[in-house]
Amino acid sequence: MITIIEYEPMHQPYFDSLNRVWIEKYFRIESRDEYILTKPEEAILQTGGSILVAKYDHVVAGVVALIKIDNDTYEFSKMGVDENFRRKGIAEALSHAAFKKVAELKGKKLILFSNTLLEPAILLYRKLGFTEVPLEGMSEYSRSNIKMELTL
Repeated sequence: MITIIEYEPMHQPYFDSLNRVWIEKYFRIESRDEYILTKPEEAILQTGGSILVAKYDHVVAGVVALIKIDNDTYEFSKMGVDENFRRKGIAEALSHAAFKKVAELKGKKLILFSNTLLEPAILLYRKLGFTEVPLEGMSEYSRSNIKMELTL
C-alpha cells in the first residue's frame, strides 16, 4: 500500500540517496543538485516549497520536491523512486499528491526540466498532462534538454 506523507528532516538521507542514484546513473551531480540534496530544508522548504515522501508498506520508496518559483509556479523536481519499488504506481501517486499540494499552496502551474534519455519519466509526464514548452535556457542543470509544464 502506498502512503504519501510530508517530508521531515529524518527523510533527508532518503531524499539524497533516491535522487543521487538516478542522477549518477545517467548524468553527473551538479552543484545545484548537491545543494538541494544535502540541504533540502534551506533550498526548498524555507523558500515556500514542499517535499513529499512515498512509503510502500511503511518503507520509504520515493520522493518528490516542489520548488517555489513564484506565487503561481512551482518546479516539479527531484522525483526518485527506489529501484526495488518501481512499477508499483509510486511515481504516479507522488505526482498526483504533488498536484494536490501545489493547489493547496495556491499554485497554478507546474514546470519541470528533464532529459529525453529518461524515456519512462517523459512518458509518465505526458500521461499526467504535462506538455513540452520551449526550454528558454531557464534550467540550472546542464543535463536538461526538455522543459514541460502543466496548468492546474
